[in-house]
Amino acid sequence: MSRTIAIRDAYGNALKELGAVNESIVVLEADVGASTKSVLFGKAFPKRYFNTGISELNMVNMSAGLALEGFVPYVNTFAAFMATRALDPVVSLIGYDHLNVRLCGTYCGLSDSYDGASHQAITDIAAMRAIPGMTVICVSDEVETKKAVFALADYKGPAYLRLSRAPAPVIYEEGMEFQIGKGVVLKEGNDVTILATGTVLHRALAAAEILEKEGIRPMVVDMHTVIPIDRELVVSCARKTGAILTVEEHSIYGGLGSAVAEVVAEECPVPVSILGAVDYAESGDLDVLMERYGYGADAIASRAKSVMEKKER
Repeated sequence: MSRTIAIRDAYGNALKELGAVNESIVVLEADVGASTKSVLFGKAFPKRYFNTGISELNMVNMSAGLALEGFVPYVNTFAAFMATRALDPVVSLIGYDHLNVRLCGTYCGLSDSYDGASHQAITDIAAMRAIPGMTVICVSDEVETKKAVFALADYKGPAYLRLSRAPAPVIYEEGMEFQIGKGVVLKEGNDVTILATGTVLHRALAAAEILEKEGIRPMVVDMHTVIPIDRELVVSCARKTGAILTVEEHSIYGGLGSAVAEVVAEECPVPVSILGAVDYAESGDLDVLMERYGYGADAIASRAKSVMEKKER
C-alpha cells in the first residue's frame, strides 16, 4: 500500500475513460467540476458535459430528463450538498421512478476537512440508504473507484457513489473482482470481524496488523456496497467470529453500522459495535481530525478488542 492517489482524481480519470467507450454517458456538475474532477470528462467530451451552476436541485432535475431519454447521467457535487440541497428531486424524481442516474457525492466524510462541518458529509449515506431502490457504494482506493464507475454504467436503477477528496493508499490489484452488492474479504480470521467502507479501509487493515501482533485473528471485510448490503457475507462473519466492528467515515446513525446491525439482529444476533461520527467536526488537517475522532489504527484495534469482550463465552 505504498502508492497513494486522491479518490477524486481516480474518479475523474475513470469517468473520462468510461466516456471514451460509452457514448450514452453524460456528466452534470454544479460549478465544482475542478473539485470533483468531472471537468476531465468535460474537456474530453464537451457536448456531453453540462455545468448547471450552483443549482444542485436543477442539476438533478435535468439528469432525470436525460435518463428518461436513454442517457446514463453521472451527477456531480459535494456529498454534503447532494444529500441536502438536491435531496428533493433525488427522492421525487430519481427515487420514485427508479431512474438510471448516478449521483456522485465527492468530498465525503471529513475529507473536506478545512471547510468545516458545513462541507463535511456525515449523514449522506443515511439519507440515500433510506430511499427505496437506491444503491449506495463507498469506494476505498483508485482501483475500486474505477471498477465502480464502470460497473455503474450498466447497472439498472438509481445509485449513489460516495467519493472522498483525500489521497488513499492503493489496496487492490488491477484484477480485483468488483461486484455491486458483494463485499470483499481481505483478511481471514476467527476472533472478530472488522467491516469497513470507504477510505477508512486502509486504517482497518492497519488495525488488524496491530491485533495480530497481540495474537488476535481479525477478519477484515471491505463492504463497499452499503445497500443492497451483502447479507450472506454479514451473516457468515457473525457466525464465524461472533463479534463485529463496523468502521465508517459517517454518522453512527443510518450508515454501514446500522445496515449491518439490522441484518445481524434478524439473522444471527452477536455483539456489534459501530465506529463512526457522533458529532460534527471542526476545521483542520484531515489526519489530525481522523485521529481525534477515533479513526486511527490504534483506536480501531481497541474498539475491536472491546466488542470481542462482549461475545458469549
